[in-house]
Amino acid sequence: MSTPVTTSDFSNKLLEILDHVEYRRIESNEDMVEIERLRYKAYKARDTLALAPKGLLDASDFDSHAHVFGLYYYGELVSTIRLHYVTPEHRVSQSAGAFPEAMDALLDAGLTLIDPARFAADPELTVDLPWLPYLTLRPSIVAAAYFRADRVLQFCRPPHAAFYKRVFYADTIVPGRLAKNYGIDMTLMATNVIEVGRKLLTRYPFFISSASEQRLMFSRKPDDTLPPLTIIPTARFVPEGEFGTDLPL
Repeated sequence: MSTPVTTSDFSNKLLEILDHVEYRRIESNEDMVEIERLRYKAYKARDTLALAPKGLLDASDFDSHAHVFGLYYYGELVSTIRLHYVTPEHRVSQSAGAFPEAMDALLDAGLTLIDPARFAADPELTVDLPWLPYLTLRPSIVAAAYFRADRVLQFCRPPHAAFYKRVFYADTIVPGRLAKNYGIDMTLMATNVIEVGRKLLTRYPFFISSASEQRLMFSRKPDDTLPPLTIIPTARFVPEGEFGTDLPL
């Protein structure tokens, strides 16, 4: 009889994989073209090109609160994610296009949000790299720590809701219903990182990040000339029992 894989075993495995992973801030035109190619390849393989009604690159990619990342495994681009830091004063986000009333309600309550979008992974590698969703979405948790955000959103198709509830302790904000700008059913979920942040980092320590990693990922100071070429995940370097720069409490 085989021994079941525990959460601890899984987390340890992903911590080991992090040794071979780098993140890159995508800000140059050349890198954006590479991201566009990956999005096309991923969406075409899954027959979801229609979910990008404004094109594979759009104005939201270049918004001042948008952060596009590539995940590189052994130096090869394998996945990408775009994050928006959404505030009551700056409301640009992917989720707002489908569920504006729900988003306005969160923002009118004074909450700040991290809204991941444009997840794409190389379809030729996803079967052999089952950890890709976890580490591709990892920057959303790093962003919550850096920006001290109140919620991390999950704008997803209803069949994927169970994953976000299980892994990210997400609550349903809008049950699955037709999103007119996509033409399919979508749901909006949210992780209350103030309530479950410590629980999340304890269960999945590969989400932990140091203050230096967070700055490399998200700092945009006026004197910053060029973004860092690559960003090394720091979860393995944070002393055991500590949480780096913790999620909001």
